[in-house]
Amino acid sequence: MKNKTRLFSLLVIIVILISACNLPSKSVEDAASTAAAQTVEALLSATPIGGVATASFTPLPVPATLTPIPLSASTNTPFATATTNCNVAQFITDVTIPDGTVVTPNQAFTKKWRIKNIGTCSWTGFSMVFDSGDAMGGPASKAISTLNPGQEIDLEVNLTAPATPGNYRGYWRINTNGNVLVPIVSGYQGRSFYVDVKVQNPVTATYTAPATAQVILNAVPGESGTLYEPAAGVPSTILAGDTSSNEIARGYMSFDISTLSGKTIKSASLALTGCSAMQDPFTGSLAGIWVGEVQYALPLDQSDYNIAGTGIVLLNALPGPIDVKSYVQTRATEGKARFQIRLHPSGPTDNDGAADYMSCSANSVTLTITYQP
Repeated sequence: MKNKTRLFSLLVIIVILISACNLPSKSVEDAASTAAAQTVEALLSATPIGGVATASFTPLPVPATLTPIPLSASTNTPFATATTNCNVAQFITDVTIPDGTVVTPNQAFTKKWRIKNIGTCSWTGFSMVFDSGDAMGGPASKAISTLNPGQEIDLEVNLTAPATPGNYRGYWRINTNGNVLVPIVSGYQGRSFYVDVKVQNPVTATYTAPATAQVILNAVPGESGTLYEPAAGVPSTILAGDTSSNEIARGYMSFDISTLSGKTIKSASLALTGCSAMQDPFTGSLAGIWVGEVQYALPLDQSDYNIAGTGIVLLNALPGPIDVKSYVQTRATEGKARFQIRLHPSGPTDNDGAADYMSCSANSVTLTITYQP
């Protein structure tokens, strides 16, 4: 009986130890309890042999080891959040100084980029900052005015080309008011925009002046002469002043410029040095002789006495060469065939019964014109 009791105690201890090894699993505990009960029942119903009770016992199956599911470890690391689209820019275009623009050493220029705010947040207190490359005298940073989502802005910076010829590039970025760099869609590597120039020494152009030609014209005799008040015919001599009959005389000159139509006039000079003065047409009531430009229809007749004209110069003595370039150019541009001059006293006759006039012949006056063929 003692042996039976010891054996029973030993089996109970073994069952308890096995059950303890698999304590986390309730199903294992139930299996162990069931096995223990069956063992006890077998011991109690054992049939004695030869007067000694012998335990008939079947080894208890060892339950499978169950691996418990680990619980999530506790941590202070926050969960990752999705990247927001709050501050995002887009490069639109170079407004000035396209990439590869040629500039001269030390040349000042203004670079402009067009940038768009494609984020969901307004830009307030943002700045454009130099990032890397060639600064070219630009500032380290420059403020950007407030820009709402969807709006565009032209960012500009004043730069100076380096003194040494070569290729130069400077990179710029956008910085938030929190000192965070803004990504640039369509920008360089998605983060910046740049200025790219090529510095070259200036090329000295060799200018060759176009060839010029010169023509010296005399007044056309049949188209030049004098008109009087009152009418007294049209003598070929060109007079300006008054006569001994106290009649006002006006002289007319016509030059043939038909070959100069459409030409560029480089110079034009009217020379009256071949004229002479009778008495004094430059003082007194006559008050000098006007040289003016007119356009009269041919032939010259009395209807041209009061024709309107443009005064060029008022003479108070026999003159030297008179510059008429602008007047000749106007008529050449208009395609006119004639350039015409009128001489007339500035004031009325002096009624002194003496001839006071300036006298010229058609062959004594010249119009010298230099032009570009």
